[in-house]
Amino acid sequence: MDLSFNTSIIKNYKSPSQISRVLTENWVKNNIYCMNCGNDNLNTFENNKPVADFYCSNCKEEYELKSKNGKLGIKIVDGAYHTMIDRINSVNNPNFFFLTYNKSNWTVNNFLMIPKHYFVTDYIEKRKPLAKTAKRAGWVGCNILLKQIPNSGRIYLIKESEIINKSRILKQWQKVEFLKSYSLSSRGWLIDVLNCIDSIPTREFSLEQIYQFEELLEKKHPKNNFIKDKIRQQLQILRDKDIILFVSRGIYRKI
Repeated sequence: MDLSFNTSIIKNYKSPSQISRVLTENWVKNNIYCMNCGNDNLNTFENNKPVADFYCSNCKEEYELKSKNGKLGIKIVDGAYHTMIDRINSVNNPNFFFLTYNKSNWTVNNFLMIPKHYFVTDYIEKRKPLAKTAKRAGWVGCNILLKQIPNSGRIYLIKESEIINKSRILKQWQKVEFLKSYSLSSRGWLIDVLNCIDSIPTREFSLEQIYQFEELLEKKHPKNNFIKDKIRQQLQILRDKDIILFVSRGIYRKI
């Protein structure tokens, strides 16, 4: 994997946004593989398909690329809010690639992939409508709240210019693929409990520590009157899927 962009392809481009798009898309096409099946060849969609940028010719998995100069930050600017919400609720929501680069030497700093099954509507922030004086007056965009996505759903292929082993990446993907089989509401519960687990600084944690998030989970899921029961159910699922390890009665360990 080469962390440098091929700058020879931008000689005829003047617009900074076009230069960035051409360089980053070319780099992904030539360096990134499919997370789902490991296929080394990703193809680009033609005619600016609105829901994705790349697809795997082998398994048809789809990916959308977001890139920026500098640091990744805690939120990513995306397109129209209602379009994003509709996509999350649809069956063909793409996975996301997030790429950061250094414009001074056109090299990749970080490349992060988030599986589509980690996206729930809570992680999409509605931006203020554009002013009446704007060309698209009233248009409402959104931000992806990257920091709210659990650690297990943030799969780094490159972190601080360090390339992560491919086999390790594919194992990480396969480990969390079980979320695909759950409905959006069920995934929401699992992801919320994963975030609670991530909030505990120690590797081992107790059921009582998770119960401390009861009030928070009750606010997020007001229709559920049995929060503690639901927490235990989610922990059992995460244990069965080897996301956490059962150590002893009421004690778990992050894997």
